[in-house]
Amino acid sequence: MRHSLPIAPQFYVTAPQPCPYIDGRKERKLFTSLQGEFATHLNDSLSKQGFRRSQNVLYRPSCAECAACLSARIRVADFKPNKSQRRVTRKNAYLKRDARSPWATEEQFELFRYYLASRHADGGMADMDVFEFAAMIEETPIKTRVIEYTTPDDTPNVDTGLTAVCLTDVLDDGVSMVYSFFDPDLAKNSVGTYIILDHIEIARELGLPYVYLGYWVPNSPKMGYKARFSALEVFKDNEWVNVDDPETFDAETHPLLTDPIAEQVAQIALPDSRVAGPPVSLKE
Repeated sequence: MRHSLPIAPQFYVTAPQPCPYIDGRKERKLFTSLQGEFATHLNDSLSKQGFRRSQNVLYRPSCAECAACLSARIRVADFKPNKSQRRVTRKNAYLKRDARSPWATEEQFELFRYYLASRHADGGMADMDVFEFAAMIEETPIKTRVIEYTTPDDTPNVDTGLTAVCLTDVLDDGVSMVYSFFDPDLAKNSVGTYIILDHIEIARELGLPYVYLGYWVPNSPKMGYKARFSALEVFKDNEWVNVDDPETFDAETHPLLTDPIAEQVAQIALPDSRVAGPPVSLKE
């Protein structure tokens, strides 16, 4: 009798780097390669445990003295837009959505560069060239789509053409917003918020229960918009918990409460496969 065994990838840890969200702190990431015939199963499983995809890598913050970064997702069935979000939906109703294969285009790259120059000129992606951009879009071993939002030619008072883009993974239990960008001249229309609202609709259309938003950092101005969505939950202490009141979550974490890396790896639940793999290991 054959028994299915867990897929057993190797896990690694990055060297400490300055944290982009909290001044004076260092970040490091726990990561593993995403490849092979079981890539989809591994991505589905680890996404449920707070991991995110970047090209052919799955990663999760694993800082030695902090656990402020919390993976966040929205429960589609329970989400109810507030008055402001309903206004955002009406304001952007003219946008046309198209789901495309993950291929990079010059028009996407031009919008991406304009977005970064306007909003994240000093960020880690500011120096990305067209080849790195193409790799971000195209290097994916799983089901990924590029969701484009365009302004039709007959729309009055706004520039027509490509307006926003979201690189989106399709999981077995939801859609994961890997990275999004938009025309910064339309910031007053809250296009970034609209993209999230539309992904809630996409998940609802597909019958999927969650929209994965990436990481939320309590008290971080860069992340504050995520806490404005109802039915939000975060992955904390190895389980998903409701965010009924964002004010009850704190970015302060005592260093003695953070589990050692090896223990964190041991707690990761891996998907089953019909092929035995090597033992789970950690490479520092």
